[in-house]
Amino acid sequence: MPETAIILPPRESFTPQAAGAIALVVRRFALALPGAIVLGHDAGGTFAGIAFSQVSNLPSLFITLRRLRPRVIEVHQNPRLAMFLALAFPRARVLLFLHNDPLTMRGLRTKLGRRLALRLLHHVVCVSAYLAQRYATGLAQGPEVLPNPISAEELPAPVEKQPLILFTGRIVENKAPDVFIAACAAALKQLPGWRAEMIGGDRFGPNSPQTRYFLEQQAEALRAGITFHGPRPHADVLAAMNRAAIVVVPSRWAEPFGLTALEAMATGAALITTGQGGLRDVAGEAAIYTPPGDTAALAKTLVMLAENTATREPLAQAGRARAREFFTSAIAPRLQALRDEV
Repeated sequence: MPETAIILPPRESFTPQAAGAIALVVRRFALALPGAIVLGHDAGGTFAGIAFSQVSNLPSLFITLRRLRPRVIEVHQNPRLAMFLALAFPRARVLLFLHNDPLTMRGLRTKLGRRLALRLLHHVVCVSAYLAQRYATGLAQGPEVLPNPISAEELPAPVEKQPLILFTGRIVENKAPDVFIAACAAALKQLPGWRAEMIGGDRFGPNSPQTRYFLEQQAEALRAGITFHGPRPHADVLAAMNRAAIVVVPSRWAEPFGLTALEAMATGAALITTGQGGLRDVAGEAAIYTPPGDTAALAKTLVMLAENTATREPLAQAGRARAREFFTSAIAPRLQALRDEV
């Protein structure tokens, strides 16, 4: 019987072709800490080497947990489910992992709800200090912080960097692909030999819908001379980062963590970002920050980095060093310690 059952959010696909950030994090921990089974809705083409069981609804989840009798139950992104399971399975240790702003989540919007979760659950875990601070709003006690990991084994072998500026992420307004496009359109006029590319869709996976906003940004990118690839598997994203000299994460919104920024640093790209939300927790001093929505500032920074190897290469080296602090080998023992605590 597995020692730990990990419950994915309903819409999270646990497949190499369509995995989102949560599924990738769960996969890394499951490989590093054997003895876990992942429970989710998507049963097609799941990651190799990890036990998976399909649960289509709450009754099937309950039946599966009764059969498995895990020592630890880890629930991602579902506070009310975690609290229900803590009451239904009092002999198990139930941990809740939060990857988004807790103040926007059902069950945690009130101080009473957040206090109740801390009392009922063995641990509430946020993936960044930013989220933990949000959770602790109005409370005397806050949750644990356990950063998302990145596995060295997933990273492609380093190659010579190309004069490439890259955006990768969801093509939605909060991620500010329009700012990237406008800034590159201005910067590339001053950077002969450089090019820009974009990877992403409205959602993860090959079946991502072509929304109106997606199609608008695709058209704008093509007009600006930017290669627009659309959604691609995670391995292709890492390969593109590995080639890119500069990666831009221009988010408008407060990112809960910033896995794209972490992956960019780990592959040796010089990182430009806005520092919104958890992005500063991830990048620290290993990035250049520009104000969100400031196209002119981003274009100016792109030109400066592209033209100045003496600035770009040390920044990339600092990013690699920073990323090593988030390697699974460093983070997984901290998760095991949380699982083992009574």
